[in-house]
Amino acid sequence: MGEPSSKAGWWAWSTRKKVLIFGTVALVIIALGVGLGVGLGISAKNGGDDDNDNNNEGTGSNTTTPTNTTVRWQPPVGAKWQIILKSEDEPISTSVNAPIYDIDLFDNNKTFISNLQKMDRKVICYFSAGSFENWRDDAGDFNDADKGDDLDGWPGEKWLNVKSTNVRKIMQTRLDIAVEKGCDGVDPDNIDGYDNANGLDLTKAEAIDYVNWLAAQSHSRGLSIGLKNGAGIIDSVIDNMQWCVNEQCAEFDECDTYAPFIEADKPVFHIEYPKGGNTNNDKSVSASQAKSACTANSSGNFSTVIKNMDLDNWVEYCP
Repeated sequence: MGEPSSKAGWWAWSTRKKVLIFGTVALVIIALGVGLGVGLGISAKNGGDDDNDNNNEGTGSNTTTPTNTTVRWQPPVGAKWQIILKSEDEPISTSVNAPIYDIDLFDNNKTFISNLQKMDRKVICYFSAGSFENWRDDAGDFNDADKGDDLDGWPGEKWLNVKSTNVRKIMQTRLDIAVEKGCDGVDPDNIDGYDNANGLDLTKAEAIDYVNWLAAQSHSRGLSIGLKNGAGIIDSVIDNMQWCVNEQCAEFDECDTYAPFIEADKPVFHIEYPKGGNTNNDKSVSASQAKSACTANSSGNFSTVIKNMDLDNWVEYCP
């Protein structure tokens, strides 16, 4: 036997064994580093904590724009439609053979909307984005400072300050409700306070900002959106709209103003209210004038209907 070595432990290990040890340690360090980096990236993407995710989901209480990559629905020009915002305490009729129904967001539940969609209908959900309505469930959420003058001819409604952070939070909540109920798109009314005596000094520029903000909020939730009237701001918002809803352009001789939507392959859902009958509307055109306007606008690819002023179940289409 030879003389015993004076080296022990680490120093007695072979070079090959030392290389294996170093390699294993290095791989462990790299794996830990990669795992930590992925974890930090996910945390940053989700806002840093789970509580933040919960606050941003379905509450409408934040002022940021959530991200949703769902493809938005774009209805075709000339599509037939039905709008029903009041049914006189009777169930809304689904008998009209139209592929698009515009109905009230608050007055219809998720099941009714789902049933319409099972009948191959798209559902637009109506709410007022520019006026306070004292009968709505969320009426108590508005501050006094949010409200302006009364809407002429509409008891219980006041113009809203569209610059208000509180108003915008409430509208986010309404859009969340539209998502929860399964709406395909939204019809935000009364965005044209700038063109009325509103008591809030609202301007056209503020309306443009508000409508484009509503579009961004809607699109981020996978909802389509249309411009309601607002002829004076069409050029500044049309790129963000999927359609337009117009009332009485024939009566006011301004239908040509909405032609850019047709030219952009986006429908104009047009309503005329004939005078007489149960409409209680002494300002509207006569029934024969409404029908003439209906025919003329339909030849221009408008989706025109004749309705009672209370927007009930009844509807008449162009010949």
